[in-house]
Amino acid sequence: MTERPLTVKIPIVMTIAGSDSGGGAGIAADLKTFAALGVHGTCAITSVTAQNTTGVLETFDLAPEAVASQIKAVCTDMEIRWAKTGMLASSEIVREVAREVRKHELSLVLDPVMAAEAGGDLLRKEALSVLIEELLPFCRVTTPNASEAGALAGMAVKTPEDARTAARKIADLGVEAVIVTGGHLDATDLLYEAASDTFTRVPGTFVKGGTHGSGCTYSAAVTAFLASGESLEGASRKAKKFVEQAILRSRPAGGGVSPVNQLGAILEEKERYLTLKKLKKAVLILENSPDFPKLIPEVGCNIGMAIPEADSYEDVAAVEGRIVKYRGRAVPVGCVDFGASRHVAGVILSSLRYNPEIRAAINVKYSEEALAACREMKLGISSFDRAAEPENASTMDWGTTEAIKKYGRVPKVIYDKGGPGKEPMIRILGSGAIEVAKLAVELAEKIR
Repeated sequence: MTERPLTVKIPIVMTIAGSDSGGGAGIAADLKTFAALGVHGTCAITSVTAQNTTGVLETFDLAPEAVASQIKAVCTDMEIRWAKTGMLASSEIVREVAREVRKHELSLVLDPVMAAEAGGDLLRKEALSVLIEELLPFCRVTTPNASEAGALAGMAVKTPEDARTAARKIADLGVEAVIVTGGHLDATDLLYEAASDTFTRVPGTFVKGGTHGSGCTYSAAVTAFLASGESLEGASRKAKKFVEQAILRSRPAGGGVSPVNQLGAILEEKERYLTLKKLKKAVLILENSPDFPKLIPEVGCNIGMAIPEADSYEDVAAVEGRIVKYRGRAVPVGCVDFGASRHVAGVILSSLRYNPEIRAAINVKYSEEALAACREMKLGISSFDRAAEPENASTMDWGTTEAIKKYGRVPKVIYDKGGPGKEPMIRILGSGAIEVAKLAVELAEKIR
């Protein structure tokens, strides 16, 4: 009988909040955040919302005993130390949650959700006083935005100095720490710890992207980091960075405010791994070809591949130091890595602007025979003239763009006949590194 290996326990956390049928905020945002940050997420749903990117259309509150039953079910079976709250629509739900928090001795991060990012009230006015009196005193941390901080403190919060005053007032209500998030001020979060009477500024920048679910994501991230052993300051800084990246990687999902993308960074890392893996296979194809070395230019050749939606040289992987001919073989000088070649990356990035499916390229030796073989292979061909290059232009960016405009779309082959101190070159483009490597080998086999 084979025994299962010992596994490392991961923190288990809980979100007590409302659902978002559009998948952008509430329970949906919290669970995606927990998964992205490596903790196991559990939930107790307080309300079901009919919601999309344009706003909250209707809400249906669960019975307080149904909320309590969910919390009890999880806490009596799993080791829950940290939890967070989101939408607590009614006084009855707030009271029930407060009882369960005390009963199960939960360390609580309270996100005082009052309105949806896309529009719509989520906390009834009469419930606010109950939240302040019966739940807030039992919280470890609360994460209001400027508007929410003003409602909790009973004042307007319009400046960073207002945020400092409000944070102290909120802490006086019993909560241990207050983080006034700065998305509605100057992008700087303000962390106040009551025990030491200290303020910590957590600077940030406004980034472009969808913000639906950003508040939920932030409080969930703080909870996940605290459960994983981070200090409060460390958790607040990491949570802010996580939200910024989730906003940057947001994608349109409807006609209103786009949701943040909690898994964007993870999916990008996956694409980077897959790109490197495919590029290594492509290089191996070139190394194992007895014919390919005849296509290696004097300056060497390189093959590159970009991740989807690449927008910088660091998003394009290539061979460090290029591929050279040594004793009749194709030999890569270094390893494959991102940012290893600006030359081939320039070709790829310029092509991506016209066709996002074109993510790979290789440069090979120019000859009329090679060009004729490209035509025989029925590869679309275009060219540019280095003599016409404007001053201060990047040759590969400009040249690739010129060739694409001349052809009307991205061709398979772009060549130039060189210039003073510049070797003539053929570049083969394609959707992936393996494709262009195989095309280069096929081209080499057709040349004597």
